[in-house]
Amino acid sequence: MASTEERIRQLVADNLEVDGKPLSSSLDLGVSLTEAGVSSMDVVAFTKVVAQEFNIEFSREQCPTINNLQELIEFLDSQAA
Repeated sequence: MASTEERIRQLVADNLEVDGKPLSSSLDLGVSLTEAGVSSMDVVAFTKVVAQEFNIEFSREQCPTINNLQELIEFLDSQAA
């Protein structure tokens, strides 16, 4: 089974675009999606895709604590434990 990081990188490549071009799956995980040029609406939509893929729900309190993809991966791994 693919690691959480591999799954997130694939979801990024499949679901996110900047200026009509897909985001690279080699994106620096320490960069926030908005810093990478993703619109806030697309970030919200991506959150829903991640929640569905990993079968979890994000609370209003959790969302502000996840600032980049690395923190998202760590959060998802902690939920699986």
